Amino acid sequence: MSTEETSSMQMSGPVADVSATWRTLMIVGGIIAVMGVVAILAPFVTGVALSMLLGALLVVGAALRGIHAFGAESWAGALLQGALAILYTVAGVALIANPVYGLVSLTILLIAYFLVDGLLEVAMGLRLRPEANWGWVVASGVLGLVVAALLFVGFPSTALWAVGLLFGVNLLASGVSMVMVAMDGRSHAREERTAAAARSA
Repeated sequence: MSTEETSSMQMSGPVADVSATWRTLMIVGGIIAVMGVVAILAPFVTGVALSMLLGALLVVGAALRGIHAFGAESWAGALLQGALAILYTVAGVALIANPVYGLVSLTILLIAYFLVDGLLEVAMGLRLRPEANWGWVVASGVLGLVVAALLFVGFPSTALWAVGLLFGVNLLASGVSMVMVAMDGRSHAREERTAAAARSA
């Protein structure tokens, strides 16, 4: 197999896709990273916005449940869908009217998530103990437990910043990873152009 054929095979698949669209990926990643920084700098505003967004989604879900209630084949199904529609409406309107209460609820969910995820990762790491990377898994689980403990100790004041801050960190990490992938795609695109120029020379 020739060097040109090998290069062509290496540039096929996902690598070729990233090489062709690295500019768009880098722009989108940069925008997401900037949004993450803004969310980190203003965690309370971000958390309130997320709480209101969740409320709006619940209201939309209530409307869909109401539509399904009219199309239900039985009275029991219609009553269930109607009850869910009322529940979604009350929860959604409550979140929109007072998003701070929504932050409290979301923070409780975050504490539960980090607690359960941390316990599972510690247990998984201990089961993988003969493996080389078991310590990293345990460390990740312990970190999750520490975050859960910090959020719980500072509750309810942590509700004012925890949701927005963690959302911002997640956006920043996603944006940076997209930029790094785009930079790798740019390098592959340059190599492909160099190889094409060498073949045509």
